[in-house]
Amino acid sequence: MKFTLSWLKRHLDTSATVPEIADALTDLGLEVEGIEDRGAALRPFTIGHVTSAEKHPDADRLRVCQVETDEGTKQIICGAPNARAGITVVVAKPGVYVPGINTTIGVGKIRGIESFGMMASEREMELSDEHDGIIELPSGEVGQSFADWLAEHDPAKVDPVIEIAITPNRPDALGVRGIARDLAARGLGTLKPLDRPDVTGTFDSPVGVTIADDTIDGCPVFALRMIRGVTNEPSPDWLQDRLRAIGLRPISFLVDVTNWFTYDLNRPLHVFDADIVQGDLRVHRAAGGETIEALDEKTYTLPEGAMVISDDAGIESIAGIMGGAASGVTEATTNVLVESAFWDHVQIALAGRAMKINSDARYRFERGVDPAFTPEGLDHATAMILEHAGGEASHMVVAGAVPDTARSYRLDTDRVEGLVGMSIPAETQRATLTALGFRLEGDQAHVPSWRPDVQGSADLVEEVARIASLTKLEGRPMARPAQVLRPVLTRMQQRERTARRTAAALGYDECVTYSFIDRASAELFGGGTDATRLENPISQDMSHMRPALLPGLLQAAARNQARGVADLALFEAGHVFDGGMPGQQQFCVSGLLVGHTAPKGIHGDRRPVDVFDIRADAEAILSAIGAPAKMQTMRGADDWWHPGRSAKLCLGPKKVMAEFGEIHPKILKAMDVKGPAVGFSIWPAEVPFPKSATASRGALTLSDLQAVERDFAFVLDAEVEAQAVVNAALGADKTLITGARVFDEFRGGSLGEGRKSLAVTVRLQPTEATLTDKEIEAVAAKVVEKVAKATGGELRG
Repeated sequence: MKFTLSWLKRHLDTSATVPEIADALTDLGLEVEGIEDRGAALRPFTIGHVTSAEKHPDADRLRVCQVETDEGTKQIICGAPNARAGITVVVAKPGVYVPGINTTIGVGKIRGIESFGMMASEREMELSDEHDGIIELPSGEVGQSFADWLAEHDPAKVDPVIEIAITPNRPDALGVRGIARDLAARGLGTLKPLDRPDVTGTFDSPVGVTIADDTIDGCPVFALRMIRGVTNEPSPDWLQDRLRAIGLRPISFLVDVTNWFTYDLNRPLHVFDADIVQGDLRVHRAAGGETIEALDEKTYTLPEGAMVISDDAGIESIAGIMGGAASGVTEATTNVLVESAFWDHVQIALAGRAMKINSDARYRFERGVDPAFTPEGLDHATAMILEHAGGEASHMVVAGAVPDTARSYRLDTDRVEGLVGMSIPAETQRATLTALGFRLEGDQAHVPSWRPDVQGSADLVEEVARIASLTKLEGRPMARPAQVLRPVLTRMQQRERTARRTAAALGYDECVTYSFIDRASAELFGGGTDATRLENPISQDMSHMRPALLPGLLQAAARNQARGVADLALFEAGHVFDGGMPGQQQFCVSGLLVGHTAPKGIHGDRRPVDVFDIRADAEAILSAIGAPAKMQTMRGADDWWHPGRSAKLCLGPKKVMAEFGEIHPKILKAMDVKGPAVGFSIWPAEVPFPKSATASRGALTLSDLQAVERDFAFVLDAEVEAQAVVNAALGADKTLITGARVFDEFRGGSLGEGRKSLAVTVRLQPTEATLTDKEIEAVAAKVVEKVAKATGGELRG
């Protein structure tokens, strides 16, 4: 949003400087993005006086002029028809850049005679499109900067231009008056009154308007007026200057009026040539597929349901977005229809997006204009047209009715301190809201129609604090109770935090990936169904909610490998989804090891990562979050794991706490990851909590009695799992046996086909007395018996 200082002063009586205004705007939430000094480009130009002008000896249209400047009399050759002795002109001396022709002036020869500069026209100075002759000033001191002369005699032409950023919640600031209102509330001046002009129609408009029943939700009110007998000449200089200052090209007065009110009062308008319109206007929805040539000289195909304005000949305008070229006004227009309507912001946004049209009208309507100002805005435009273009106005034609946006909220003046932490007197709060246009009745604040963003009493607090300035907010420590009555984090949040910290302590780097992945990746991990498909995805690569964390980790690994990082330890903690409804998500912690255990070195301790590395890490995290020490290891992990090198950690067949193993080769190929790669997935919610909320792990119990280890070698079928042997050995005596692990495997030789030998060491820890040989032998016999019964194995001789 751009405006000039003089434009702002049409609404705000202020003596504040541009820096003061800029600081206040940014503090009010209307951030200043830039201030353009329009006089800077004109400052090198100086005022000169033509003392003589003689015809060029070799060119009938050129004159050899002697021009008095601050550097003495200079000879300048000029072809302008008004170049003559005795006039005061604007001189560009050699070395001065002329913006209108994108040229730096130098000393040159024209038809053999030297010229030491140029006398400029308005177009060459980018002051207007006038170029029929050079600028003639009514007065001026020779040598004075032209920018300084303009600042004294025509300041609007060198007014600084202020550009501010508008957040979507402040549509009222898309008009200069809305900006002035905020500054007045801050105390930088007084808001000038804006009275509704008294426009009395003298005849009934021959053109009526109707709104289709299926369109009334998108266009609640449409106001129209005919003005006949207008003269559509160029706009007055003050209007052209202001439009040109903000980057708009003046076209004709009737068009410039619509642009003026769009920026001045945030009231987009449209004008039709009444002599081209056939019959009455009708607001309705497009069937879809119709085409229209718009005012930007482009042809658009209308989507089904887009709102349009038609006459008996067909569609004449894309409602709220852009008018059609066929009924647009020209210099020959003498009878004009002026439209002021209110359009639903959502429907305008959808139609504009579908047709890819960006216009000032769309920008404002999709953010929200003042619905109550719709008829009054038409009166303001009518009065301006009658004043400058003449003519005679009809009675106003109105279809529909202004929507009721009336609402009020309780003003609790004590709430500012509670919500914001600022102490603002009650009378100051009430004065602030009144200055912003709120109507106060007792403790109720009635919201003005131009503030659709105010939707509750908390918004009243925000307005008061914003105007008071949040820079005055002082930090104060929050009061702390004498003792913490209850933990801030829930037990599950504490568990999640512990899992993160443990994974990081194990050497993993935490990743944070999107919860959305592409369908192909989701299908690799059991997802990609319609239940997790997004209706409006960010992109095709983010079409589904993730069924697991491993896809994101593998994609991160692939990106790192593509950049030369081969050895990785990554983890992520977050939710995975099997649907889009509440309860169809689960918190998960997943880790991924890729490559080797250590960098290259001379000591030879580098090896590829394997399933035992990832199992140890998974068990360490489970132990840290409170999983029981005795967990079952079961086969049957999901399909994305290697079938022979993966397992589940359980507390029973239906209580799966984690999965771990090698990633299946087909998954690595699909995800473009070079192995080896191993991973785990842990579901903290599946780990049972202690029965008491305050229960914790017991203290470490140590025995001063000597532990005993015994080794056993069992001959088994090759298909028997090592874990089955370990579990059977542990169950032989749950009191004395504290550990069992496989330390060797042998196949072949005298064992024959389909057989293997597993060597297991079993640790016995006495707690009351040192074990005797007889007691040790008894336990050993139980171990052999249990393993034989569970696996069919026999002790190797």
